[in-house]
Amino acid sequence: DSRARLLLVLAGFIVIATAITGRLAFWQVVRGDELAAMAVAQTTVRIEESSQRGTIYDRTGTVVLASTVVRSRLAGSPAQLSRERRQDVADRLVAILGLEGPAAESLIAKMKSAENYVVLARGLDAATSGRIRERLADGSLAALSLEEEAERVYPQVGGGPGTMLAAHLLGFVNSAGEGQYGVEQVYQAALAGKPKVLLARRTMTGEVVADDGDVVDGGSAGMDVTLTIDASLQLAIEEELLAAFVADRARSVSAVVMDPFTGEIYAQATYPSYDANDYQQIAMTDKSRFIDPIVSAVYEPGSVFKMFTAIAALKKGVVKPTSIINDSAVLVLDDGRNRVRNADLKGKGKITFEDVIAYSRNVGAAKVAMRLGKSTTAAAKVLFSTWEKMGFGRPTGIDLAGEVSGLLNDPAKRTWREIDLANGAFGQGVAVTPIQLARAYAAMVNGGLLIGPHVVRAIGSREMEPAAGERVMTAQLSASMVTMLNHVVTEVDFLRPGTLAEGYYVGGKTGTAQIWDPTLRDGRGDWKQNIFNYSFVGFIGDDKPRLVVAVRINEGTPTVVKQGSLEMPVMSFELFRRIATDAIKILDLPPSTSVTASR
Repeated sequence: DSRARLLLVLAGFIVIATAITGRLAFWQVVRGDELAAMAVAQTTVRIEESSQRGTIYDRTGTVVLASTVVRSRLAGSPAQLSRERRQDVADRLVAILGLEGPAAESLIAKMKSAENYVVLARGLDAATSGRIRERLADGSLAALSLEEEAERVYPQVGGGPGTMLAAHLLGFVNSAGEGQYGVEQVYQAALAGKPKVLLARRTMTGEVVADDGDVVDGGSAGMDVTLTIDASLQLAIEEELLAAFVADRARSVSAVVMDPFTGEIYAQATYPSYDANDYQQIAMTDKSRFIDPIVSAVYEPGSVFKMFTAIAALKKGVVKPTSIINDSAVLVLDDGRNRVRNADLKGKGKITFEDVIAYSRNVGAAKVAMRLGKSTTAAAKVLFSTWEKMGFGRPTGIDLAGEVSGLLNDPAKRTWREIDLANGAFGQGVAVTPIQLARAYAAMVNGGLLIGPHVVRAIGSREMEPAAGERVMTAQLSASMVTMLNHVVTEVDFLRPGTLAEGYYVGGKTGTAQIWDPTLRDGRGDWKQNIFNYSFVGFIGDDKPRLVVAVRINEGTPTVVKQGSLEMPVMSFELFRRIATDAIKILDLPPSTSVTASR
């Protein structure tokens, strides 16, 4: 009986051993590769080490506008911990990092996940990183690693409180290393380079171990970028804009200084601005501060657009600068349904066309626009064609993020009435950007070439080649426009002291436009009362234009309101002169010795 029982037990052991052996063979042979892959997946971490982002310099190559500093990034592997341990580590990290509210909730949620690798915090300073290392050493923290990463910084202080230099133009770099807005976004690929990719192993203690053999992609360093911006001029202009903003109680003030022959932007700014070093706080309070009004916001320009009516009329041959125009107080249109008036509600009678432009006569400009064709439709096509030829209705191609096209009403799509033609003749009913105006005026004064504005001078050691300009008028017509622009500032008494600079050749055109608000009158819309857009676009040079300056005072509040006169502490043409004189001093542009230039 004992032998039978022993044989039975032995048989049982044999069956069990066979089952265990078969099961082990199943896991080791049949599913061995799968289990090995799972083990590797649990202990292998794919890490991307960002390349050093390129530095951004001003045109001198010596002033740093954007650079990088090395901070610590905190990463975790929650999958290596139990649920209870994940919560404990998360709570300890919240205390160490001093987090609260949404920031604390976000870190806890990440740490409580089952991820093998998750970024928990960025931009840690040396002191905070040291505290975390101490807790890892004593075991109170686990499954964490500190990794070096570059953080973008903008060292130059701007011209206004709480701002950095050239903020709108530069943009910023977000926590993921991606450029947002401005140069940082457009030149993201060149500045960022390619990250180094490696497969690292995580030990039982959570430590990440890697060696050269784990590199998947060696990556490449980011390239430096040199701008066309002059840092000294940029700062001076930002200070001028702040002063005008405060004095005029404006919503914003913008300016751009451009070389009319090369398209290089020497300075470009708007106030209010922001500090990109604190972009996250701004993103939570007012994201609109990131928008660059010079390239991304349109407005009705007003009488600065009369110069394009002049271009169309002179090119068509319907008038000459000395042609006599009867400037009446009112122009009746559309069989009496509409009327156009001058700002002062008066007429100057018979004056030359160049004086129509100089004294900014709406009625005179509208009458000349009517001569552009045998019918309103024909005249509208000529004027619209001139706008398109001068670059309006499409982006300039400037190398900044977020540029918009502007708004033009095509008479081929919607027939213009006489009032539409008249309004267009003096810059109402169209919407443009300041950079479009600067570019068009540059073509007006550089001999007739529409060139592409740009803010980057070089990428690495490679100088940027500007695109060839598009001829939009003859050199003779361009010369006539220069003379007319000079006539504006030398003919009009109140403009002369506010625009001229001794020893320099100056010309330009003012513009004052009403602002339509669709929310007024219970949503029916109406013009804002005693708030206007003020513009001035002009040139300064020696014997010929050397710089084009465009300024816009957005929703300026006049302190003197009289018929035909809307005065502010800093008028648009005065702001032009301040910026133009800053530019000739800082850029060291010599004066002219000719009599013409000093008029």
